[in-house]
Amino acid sequence: MDPLPALSALGLELPSPAYIFGAIVFGLVGWAAFRRGRSSGRRTTVWLGVALMGYPYLVPGTVALYGVGLALCAGLYFDRG
Repeated sequence: MDPLPALSALGLELPSPAYIFGAIVFGLVGWAAFRRGRSSGRRTTVWLGVALMGYPYLVPGTVALYGVGLALCAGLYFDRG
C-alpha cells in the first residue's frame, strides 16, 4: 500500500522544496539570534530568535512562511541598536 495517496485523501501534503529551504534558513537565523541574544543579555533578540525557530511549525503556506520570516528578520535588524 502506497501511503502518499492515503495521506492526500486525508488532506495532508508534503511541503514544497521552497518551504523546506525557508524553514531551514529561518531556523538557522533564529538559532544564531537566540545564541547572540543570550550571550549579550538582550531579551528581545532572544525572543525574536525563538520566534524564528518556532513559527515554521505554525505557518501552512510558503508565501506566509517567507513573509513572516522576513518580518521577524526585520525586527532583528531594528533591534540591533
